[in-house]
Amino acid sequence: MEQLNLFDQGLQTISIPDDIQNEYKELVKTLNYHAKRYYDEDTPEISDYEYDMMNNRLKEIERSYPSIVSPDSPSLRVGWKASKGKKVKHNVPMLSLQDVFSKEEVYEFVNSMREELGPDTEFLVETKIDGLSMSLRYDNGVLTTAVTRGDGITEGEDVTENATQIPDVVLKMPEPIEYIEIRGEVYMTREAFAQVNEAAAQRGTKTFANPRNCAAGTLRGEANVTKERGLSLFIFNVQEARGKTFKTHSEGYEFLRKNGVTTIEQYFKCKTADEVWDAIQKIVDMRGDLAYDIDGAVVKLNDIEARKKLGNTIKFPRWAIAYKYPPEEKETKLLDIEVNTGRTGRVTPVAIFEPISLCGTSVSRATLHNQDFIDEMEIGIGDTLIVYKSGEIIPKVKGVNKAKRPADWQPYKLPQICPVCGHKLVREADAADLKCVNLQCPGTIVNSILNFVSRDAMNIKGFGYELVKALVDGGYVKDFADIFTLKDKREELIEKKVLGLAKNTDKLLASIDSAVSEATAENLLSGLGIPNVGKATARDLLKAFKSIDNLCNASVEELAAVEGIADVSAEGINGFFRDEGNRELIERLKAAGLNFVSTNVATSDVFAGKTFVITGTLPTMSRDEAAKFIESNGGKVASSVSKKTTYLVEGEAAGSKAVKARELGITIINEDGLKALAQGEA
Repeated sequence: MEQLNLFDQGLQTISIPDDIQNEYKELVKTLNYHAKRYYDEDTPEISDYEYDMMNNRLKEIERSYPSIVSPDSPSLRVGWKASKGKKVKHNVPMLSLQDVFSKEEVYEFVNSMREELGPDTEFLVETKIDGLSMSLRYDNGVLTTAVTRGDGITEGEDVTENATQIPDVVLKMPEPIEYIEIRGEVYMTREAFAQVNEAAAQRGTKTFANPRNCAAGTLRGEANVTKERGLSLFIFNVQEARGKTFKTHSEGYEFLRKNGVTTIEQYFKCKTADEVWDAIQKIVDMRGDLAYDIDGAVVKLNDIEARKKLGNTIKFPRWAIAYKYPPEEKETKLLDIEVNTGRTGRVTPVAIFEPISLCGTSVSRATLHNQDFIDEMEIGIGDTLIVYKSGEIIPKVKGVNKAKRPADWQPYKLPQICPVCGHKLVREADAADLKCVNLQCPGTIVNSILNFVSRDAMNIKGFGYELVKALVDGGYVKDFADIFTLKDKREELIEKKVLGLAKNTDKLLASIDSAVSEATAENLLSGLGIPNVGKATARDLLKAFKSIDNLCNASVEELAAVEGIADVSAEGINGFFRDEGNRELIERLKAAGLNFVSTNVATSDVFAGKTFVITGTLPTMSRDEAAKFIESNGGKVASSVSKKTTYLVEGEAAGSKAVKARELGITIINEDGLKALAQGEA
């Protein structure tokens, strides 16, 4: 890139203001964090549009201050280092495309190509599929290797076995040539994506945010899963060929189609900037009729020799650009707000509006998140909402057209009682969400039980979503205490095969018995689902009150006196234990023989007054073991990083907590450093 040339030439640098330097450092850090989530972990936290806008600002700063360019700048990287499975060296770099966002930028690209190559220069404008890039290599027509982009330059991941499970991947070409490498985009149709998420929801497992992430995670996962999920593939380029010469890109498409290869469906041949822009608009208009997501249009030279003449930058081919669509948005009238209690107890308001078409699908609902979001947007029934999709499958509310507000408008306020059970709702500390804490609420019971038996709570092995749902639907489990009476129904459970055969039933019942004797009071407390009371807070509370019995009788003032317990949390905890139904359940759990007394006693005070946060995977300790180690030495373990954090204990694959710790200047140590601290060696 130009920045690298400036470094090499040793040109005099421009003085860079402190605020620009700070902004740039923050952009590099934030973009790298989100790139890792997107490329390596397939779990993005922001939309493509939000990432693109930050990336544009970074490039703007680098253009203005070339000497600022950091070696880890996203502008110097194509993809992300391959981290899973077997690595494969790239024969041909799998570069990115330069993104543009305006008509002016499209015209500038086309006209510059025509000036350099002549007025007869031909362009192809085609759909930009929102998926995962993959190259396929064929020797004498037989597929030998499939590889992901990885870092785009050096190596990618070998996904050959998974690729063979995709119906669009041709295993043997009927008209073979000596060697050919072709590149395409692995994607999911909206229908296939909906089926995957529906199945995940039924199992109680995590759903995917959008088809692109589902496709990426599937291609890089188990081959049998790839076969089940219905991935698709479009080929968009011939990377390299021996034994046959292609003069144009479209000739390559013709050859591939003769050999049964699925290439990009929609493309237009153009010669002028007006024709190119008209083709882009045609693609915009047709995307609603496509069965899959596209996030833009690609403009590329058709002539192969012209491409070779122009070459590439460190990151992009000079002969192509990608026009990225702005988020599609439309106005619609808000008819009602539906309030739902989810399986976690969280109460979510959902906007019900007049149906509109976005990205080819009809939508009439979108989440309003919480009361703070509603207040910030100033939303009321009858308002005209602005709804959009930004590379996402889920519609979002952008704002309100206040000019169309009805005369009798009133701001909307969420109810203060659960819409399912009528129980008073509680607002979580340091959060905007309302939550139902009634342990018998029908809207929360399945997920509440899953939390109760989970590894972080009672750790009763053998439970899963389908099994818990079967027990709830069959009337065997209405609350936590019923779990410990299942042994009395053993014969009926076996006869009706609720838990499977006798062997499986006895195995689960034995696991329940083990939990009675092995689970700590901290395990039990963190499993009750009290708002803001997870493992760390449960340990803090029992360290102060010694037993759950004492905690049940603690006043709001006594609870608030515990370090780290905010006033709103103290009120929520007190309210939970004052609830008659919850108190009755606590007594039944006690009668079942569960441990109510804390055994967490510090044996050292070397960490006294110090707060630790643990993130990532440690070499020899689980997070729970590390937490107990810290507490046994008098320290406190928190779940999130703040200015009060003394140390961040960082393991492999640390995420946003490590980023925030570095932003706040928190001391970061590894497992060995933690042990050294306990020995007074650091």
